[in-house]
Amino acid sequence: MTFDYHAARLTMVESQVRTSDVTDLHVQDAMRLAARESLCPAGRQEIAYADAEIEYAPGLYLLRPRAIGKLLQALKPRPGEAALAIAAPYGALVLKQIGCDVDSIDAGKAPAKGKYKLIVVEGAVTEVPAAWCAALAEGGRLAVIVREGPMGKSRLYERCDGQIVWREVFDAAAPFLPGFEPKAHFAF
Repeated sequence: MTFDYHAARLTMVESQVRTSDVTDLHVQDAMRLAARESLCPAGRQEIAYADAEIEYAPGLYLLRPRAIGKLLQALKPRPGEAALAIAAPYGALVLKQIGCDVDSIDAGKAPAKGKYKLIVVEGAVTEVPAAWCAALAEGGRLAVIVREGPMGKSRLYERCDGQIVWREVFDAAAPFLPGFEPKAHFAF
């Protein structure tokens, strides 16, 4: 018997995403179609829809469905918007399903300045690099998890009248992106 990924996607949206107050129908519908299993390493595809972070490359993880659903909802993505997925392969798949024009880069690369209406990051950072905010077009939104200890806060950054403003959206724990972990401090 083969594993039914379509049924697993539907169950994920109904039991993990919608129950976490992800009410944006664009996001829900896209998550029902985006093949998360295609991003998992061989032999791990059947856990693609579990309530867990899934390592897809050394030190890089797909966020829990709840967390990525809430991040994407905070962005309010709409078809045709220019989007950037930073170390966010599943976020990119969902945004493409919505109809966004998506570029993908790893976390160490500098994105084009002032180009994107949407930026999603699939991992935690201790602080958001200025280059990521500089990549936002006027009215652009950036969703990322900022974390110092075991728990973090998702933040939504927006470019409004040339200025960057941000607000916290929800509590979230996510693995740090490599190179964005807290710096070690010397203490007596």
